[in-house]
Amino acid sequence: MNRYPLWKYLLLLCSLVVGLVYSLPNLFGEAPAVQVSSGKVTVKVDAGLRDRVEAALAAQGIEAVYVQLDGQSVRARFADTDTQIKAKDAIAKAINPDAADPAYIVALNLVPRSPAWLAALHAQPMFLGLDLRGGVHFLMQVDMKSALTKRAESVAGDVRATLRDKNIRHAGIQRDGEQVQIAFREVAVREQALTLLRDVQPDMVWTPGTNGQGDPSLVGALSPQAAVRVQEAALKQNITTLHNRVNELGVAEPVIQQQGLDRVVVQLPGVQDTAKAKDIIGRTATLEIRLVDDSAEAAAAAVGGAPVPFGTERYVERGGGPLIVKRQVVLTGENLTDAQAGFDDHQQPAVHLTLDAKGARIFRDVTRENINKRMAILLFEKGKGEVVTAPVIRAEIGGGRVQISGRMTTQEANDQALLLRAGSLAAPMEIIEERTIGPSLGAENIAKGFNSVIWGFAAIAVFMCVYYALFGLFSTLALGFNLLLLVAVLSMLQATLSLPGIAAIALALGMAIDANVLINERVREELRVGASPQAAIHAGYERAWATILDSNITTLIAGVALLAFGSGPIKGFAVVHCLGILTSMFSAVMFSRGLVNLWYGQRRKLKSVSIGQVWRPVDTPAP
Repeated sequence: MNRYPLWKYLLLLCSLVVGLVYSLPNLFGEAPAVQVSSGKVTVKVDAGLRDRVEAALAAQGIEAVYVQLDGQSVRARFADTDTQIKAKDAIAKAINPDAADPAYIVALNLVPRSPAWLAALHAQPMFLGLDLRGGVHFLMQVDMKSALTKRAESVAGDVRATLRDKNIRHAGIQRDGEQVQIAFREVAVREQALTLLRDVQPDMVWTPGTNGQGDPSLVGALSPQAAVRVQEAALKQNITTLHNRVNELGVAEPVIQQQGLDRVVVQLPGVQDTAKAKDIIGRTATLEIRLVDDSAEAAAAAVGGAPVPFGTERYVERGGGPLIVKRQVVLTGENLTDAQAGFDDHQQPAVHLTLDAKGARIFRDVTRENINKRMAILLFEKGKGEVVTAPVIRAEIGGGRVQISGRMTTQEANDQALLLRAGSLAAPMEIIEERTIGPSLGAENIAKGFNSVIWGFAAIAVFMCVYYALFGLFSTLALGFNLLLLVAVLSMLQATLSLPGIAAIALALGMAIDANVLINERVREELRVGASPQAAIHAGYERAWATILDSNITTLIAGVALLAFGSGPIKGFAVVHCLGILTSMFSAVMFSRGLVNLWYGQRRKLKSVSIGQVWRPVDTPAP
């Protein structure tokens, strides 16, 4: 009756082992490290950089615990902070010869101190949030009016090109704030333009009228739906760009998320240099397309270092070689609407660019006049320009769709598409709130948070053991298993633990033990009415399950609602809350029953169970 099949015990044992292994990294803490990441969007981080870092450390006689390539950065871990600081100086001098124009960001960081065998199992500790680790918090306001103005400017250029192509004469096109005004000489021509623009510019609402001189005119404004889409796109691009930039700071788990309709919250745990964070977040990047000078004078200047011809500049190509580029700018990033990685006609990696109408017309004319010549795509950042790629123009390119292909891998195509698509902010942003949380305050918050969980667990354990005796001990062990499982799941998901998350863990303990209280009381009720101990245990677990399931589902619904509609700390609380409910249903019922079955299930003639005082009515004899 009260016996588990072998597979259930094996399942519980596997769950216990997994919980121990993936919870263990949280006990080792963090070690000082130096992180090297790209300081420019055109600089790659690869295994070669790792070798350079190892060589720089070896040259200075500095011993590192390990040096590894971790995603988009190289991390070197050290035994103490003194070695960490010495290593930072040595690495910076070795890989950044020009301190005024560093190619790499060398930052102090912390990495998990977990043993190598745990790291090999991908067992990593949870990330700590801003309130636990310390760092900086920015609340940024996006200038949505600027985004709408930029869109209106683009529409004005598209309308000018469209009317020119269709031979529709106008008396002037100008942008007035977020509106586009077109003047005409005749009403008939205005009506012809209105019919055309309603087809080619469906996002605009065109209103016929007259201008200040009494001439017929059209006034175009973005429809409310299109304006919302423009604002949402600007916000998303800004968030993407901010993600790319804060990676340079060596932040383990930055929080960059939308707040409201026009604000972005940026939290950088572990960063104490507010000025450096501001510098990187507020950085601007500009895209330019120019023609390469392929004259003999330019070739001599590129190879021999002679003065460049008049009207040209020397830049460094991505491969490292010099390139002489004309000063005249063909197109800028303002004309680029999208960039996606893909493949060309020969199934080779390529980058597909989409230009607006103005850019498409200029690009068509330039490519028609410069076939078999090279065209350079440059990215300017902090006043320094670098050539991302310089393909050869093979034919006239029209239609506003441009393909960049050549000697590149799929990863390089993805990197270039991202770089071209999100190299700059879609709309200006202003920091309207700034907070710095010191590491000592974070350590104090950690201590208080964990003390609350530990003391809460201890108080629950004492109460359960006193009130329910041996069954209380089983319930306490099940509660500990639930806590172990919850921490393991959060670690496997690489969740960010914050103070609201610790509060959710403490709440999960109280809710988990509630299920065991229901089971224990149900067993007591069965004993009161005269059921045998084995039958009481069986009925207690079976009949309490429906109540436990109902109560947990209703609580889970509330948690899912918080997860769906909440943000920031509320969402962090909801994640831990929902996971705690799921783990508690498994541990409170299956694990605790497994313990009870191991202890009592093998006894054929069980006369009593240790579940505390069973109160019976006075006239009811004991079984």
